[in-house]
Amino acid sequence: MKIKLTFLVSVISILLMAGCGFKVVNQSGLIDFKIENISTSGDNRVSYIIKNKLLPYSKSNGKKLITLEIDLNRKKMIKEKNIKNETTKFEISISAVVQYRSDEKGRFEISKKGDYNVASQYSQTLTNEKKLVKTLSESIAENIIEELILRTNDT
Repeated sequence: MKIKLTFLVSVISILLMAGCGFKVVNQSGLIDFKIENISTSGDNRVSYIIKNKLLPYSKSNGKKLITLEIDLNRKKMIKEKNIKNETTKFEISISAVVQYRSDEKGRFEISKKGDYNVASQYSQTLTNEKKLVKTLSESIAENIIEELILRTNDT
């Protein structure tokens, strides 16, 4: 009897949560600006990834023209060492200070952190680092777009 009651309660709660009516907002309809110019300073690899991720979001028929200045900072730190004092894990933090100009001026900061393991082969360690940098950079670019949507659609 107790098992049936637990099963019934779990099925009902799953059905209620599945029908909550949550919808993902289509961000392409919210973008009402055109990125006129992007200037970056800092790490070249991160700059390249972020620029390529931001340019497709720019609409050619956007009402507002935005100029972006992005200052990037990338830090690589040792996160863990083993008993033999060999590094086993690194942490990378990427921070971006974004200044935008359109009708008004604004500034905001975004930072992301991640870690990767040191592999037995150096080439695999470099591959792990490149994958993490790419993932963090793409995440920062998406956050920049979300922040620009929020700040430009307020007015």
